[in-house]
Amino acid sequence: MTPIAERLSNELSAKPWQIEAAIALLDEGSTVPFIARYRKEATGALDDVQLRKLEERLTYLRELEERRKTILESILAQGKLNPSLKQAILDADNKARLEDIYLPFKPKRRTKAQIAIEAGLLELAESLLKNPALDPKSQAAHFINPEKNINDVDAALEGARAILVEQFSEDADLVGVLRNIYWTQGFIYAKARKGKESAGIKYADYFDFSQPIAKLPSHRILALMRGEKEEILDLVLKAEQEEGLGGYQTRIARHFKIEDRGRLGDHWLLDTVRWAWRTKIELHLSLDARARLWRYAEEEAIRVFAENLRDLLLAAPAGSRATLGLDPGFRTGVKVAVIDKTGKIVATTAIYPHEPQRRWDEALTTLAKLARENNVELLAIGNGTASRETDKLAQEL
Repeated sequence: MTPIAERLSNELSAKPWQIEAAIALLDEGSTVPFIARYRKEATGALDDVQLRKLEERLTYLRELEERRKTILESILAQGKLNPSLKQAILDADNKARLEDIYLPFKPKRRTKAQIAIEAGLLELAESLLKNPALDPKSQAAHFINPEKNINDVDAALEGARAILVEQFSEDADLVGVLRNIYWTQGFIYAKARKGKESAGIKYADYFDFSQPIAKLPSHRILALMRGEKEEILDLVLKAEQEEGLGGYQTRIARHFKIEDRGRLGDHWLLDTVRWAWRTKIELHLSLDARARLWRYAEEEAIRVFAENLRDLLLAAPAGSRATLGLDPGFRTGVKVAVIDKTGKIVATTAIYPHEPQRRWDEALTTLAKLARENNVELLAIGNGTASRETDKLAQEL
């Protein structure tokens, strides 16, 4: 069994052979409704809800594995793939975690940090982080290099800070923790754009609006983003600053063992933490939360529309009437159900008028009895295998 099939088996509480059979059918091009209706024996009677979830997760996990493969190849080509990094990539169980790990190795335009490293400032950055007792300005004086455009102490310290800011903002474990906090404690704020109040009156409820992002219902997310797209609203996602040890900046500092103990380098390092949060990490988390909100709103809207459509399709097409329903079939027989005017099931059975049993007269007798006993007014026949033959049977009633 493949790792993906094993994981799906655990997630869906289904047997491995059921998962593998369903995957094979999906890969052959079969649709979920087709598998749920006509391949019950192959899948062990997985229903459409289970199959839909399986299809969704199968697509996600295959995309995850493809991305994992690409990332491993990219880092290997850079000559930076070591055993611990490879294991971390293999252990990543979602796309966000995988991208967090890859971020430091992702090809990008030359950043201030890369330019600073090329100028030889990595040693300065590492020494100041490792030993806060060092005086930043005294240490930076040793790295002045006009040929590398490091003309003074301030330029050297600016380059060292850029290196540390990038390092802090690309730490996968740290970003993962902060992302979860941001999602549970962050807020979204909306205000009307100046001069757009009259034109956007339908968005009046959001002209001065704020709410925790984790508690936003899907319809409100869609309304806010639609208002922003129509240039009526300005949206801002913000991290609500916690006090004490729970603060975002405090968490960053603690992760890198930075604290204010009155040492020569403590103040410079804490300023670097603040700069990393304000210029990199908070923006990254805000964009990530916005994308997550949009995905959730889309998925929830689709779910609600599907439920509404299901209710519409299941509504009584001819009003409240006692109805006899026939689900056609050959070898497995024709399944029969009768519902009364309220939609309550009052009788069920199976008849076998077609091949191979060919119990035609017996089937007619059974249907006539059910129709008479339950005052049946309508007859409904499913459209599928043996439906034409079953229609002929019904015409003889």
